[in-house]
Amino acid sequence: MPVMTSFAEVALLLVMAAGIGLVGTLLRQPLIVSFIAVGLIAGPSALDVVHSDAQIDLLSELGIAVLLFLVGIKLDVKLIRSLGVVSVMTGLGQVAFTAFFGYLIGLGLGLGHVTSLYVAVALTFSSTIIIVKLLSDKREIDALHGQIALGFLIVQDLVVVLAMIVLSAIGIGAPGHDGHGGGSVLTVLASGVALVATVVLFVRYLANPLTERLARAPELLVIFAIALAAMFAAIGDVVGLGKEVGGLMAGVALASTPYRETIAARLAPLRDFLLLFFFIALGATLDLSLLGTHVTGAVVFSVFVLVGNPLIVLAIMGAMGYRKRTGFLAGLTVAQISEFSLIFIAMGVSLGHVTDDALGLVTMVGLVTIAASTYMITYSHRLYALFEPLLGIFERKGTPREPSEAGAHAASGYKVILFGLGRFGTAIGLRLKKRGIRVLGVDFNPEAVRRWRDLGLEAHFGDASDPEFVAELPFRGAEWMVSTVPIHPTGLSHEDTRRTLIQLTRSAGFAGRIAAASHSTGDTEGMVGAGVDLVLEPFQDAADRAVELLCGAEGEERTEFPEISAEGRAAV
Repeated sequence: MPVMTSFAEVALLLVMAAGIGLVGTLLRQPLIVSFIAVGLIAGPSALDVVHSDAQIDLLSELGIAVLLFLVGIKLDVKLIRSLGVVSVMTGLGQVAFTAFFGYLIGLGLGLGHVTSLYVAVALTFSSTIIIVKLLSDKREIDALHGQIALGFLIVQDLVVVLAMIVLSAIGIGAPGHDGHGGGSVLTVLASGVALVATVVLFVRYLANPLTERLARAPELLVIFAIALAAMFAAIGDVVGLGKEVGGLMAGVALASTPYRETIAARLAPLRDFLLLFFFIALGATLDLSLLGTHVTGAVVFSVFVLVGNPLIVLAIMGAMGYRKRTGFLAGLTVAQISEFSLIFIAMGVSLGHVTDDALGLVTMVGLVTIAASTYMITYSHRLYALFEPLLGIFERKGTPREPSEAGAHAASGYKVILFGLGRFGTAIGLRLKKRGIRVLGVDFNPEAVRRWRDLGLEAHFGDASDPEFVAELPFRGAEWMVSTVPIHPTGLSHEDTRRTLIQLTRSAGFAGRIAAASHSTGDTEGMVGAGVDLVLEPFQDAADRAVELLCGAEGEERTEFPEISAEGRAAV
């Protein structure tokens, strides 16, 4: 049989990913699980047909850089400042909790001190890539719990880098993050400061004029963005900060430019394509022949990671004044270990500190927790509804970090309550305001709420699927409840926020009429059946209005808002 070329191997992986992904979609399984399964099947544990590890690793690493770049390009600096404390506290708290109790559990299971230490440290690693991908797919990376999760995951990554360097220095651990040589702690800290300073100077003096020049050739702008992401990721990797931090900082460097949405839209398909290889490489790394007889230990450690990690995040955030819902959703993101956990243990094996049995144990924990946490994040809102009655002990009275504004406006006379403050929702809100109709906007994205308030509109931060929050809204006297919340089918479940919102608003005593946005004929019929009085079809309605204007409707003028800023006009 002729030897397969690298191109043929990649082609085979793509065919397998398409086929297995289709089967997974039909079975309503998350694509991440399907793609990891492709790696398992094609890897040494099954068919062993793919050997172009260097090429696949290169594509996966570029995917990591692009993914974190796209997260960074949408970060709000003001929000980063406000979430810094909770990110540090939860990040450090989760690492300390997992390492300490993981070590004790290891000793209790009969593992040696060194093996217990290695396993405990490995369990502190959470997969930033998997979590960011899942939250991005669910459109929750911009939500408060998504922003907090991203913050403490980055903190965790930095702590892991420093811990590995310290362990290396005393001869216990590995030479550096991701298997590459690292410098001293001071070198890493200095490199981090230098990288941040470079980004600040770039944003201050170069970002806008340079992107404006590049935007004249859109293809060049996209190439520049990819180059910047790859360059920062490479620098971050070389100095010991990791590709994730480097890619994130590259995105932050362009976050203030007016072309960030264009860049993000152009790079999203490339991100999904490249990340396919990351998940395949992860699956191929999981050598099932090493699982051995560690079923009991793997079950104990898996339960510890799946339950203990979310609980410590929930407890810390509750103590800091966040609502139990926000803490629960953020906590679910650390309910797995990372691909770097396997790298860390493998390096311990190569140094002779631990045996292959430890690698088999952590591999099994990785399989269980990565798969289970994928489902947990996909089902996060249903899980919260299930466990909500038990979570009251994790919430302080008054939740000072998330003040409830709804009760203060119970009799404020809003005529319209509008959920979803994106472009369509903002356009509706501005036009209602111009007609003198008082409207209250609601969104789970702090940046969207801030933008609405900057436009002179009233807005609340909150989750449309949270029964407690919806029940507190000022529905008395309101005539319309409008939902422009986008619907994105994801993974295991297709959770239609609009249907949930209809049920919750009716339960809260809202007796007015309901309007909801729809983008397809079948969906429109479904909305009518769900009790919607008016179905808004943005594209159809805009086309009807355009035809009216094109046919010469006299006396008709476009609605303009000269008093709002360019940023606000872009939002409309």
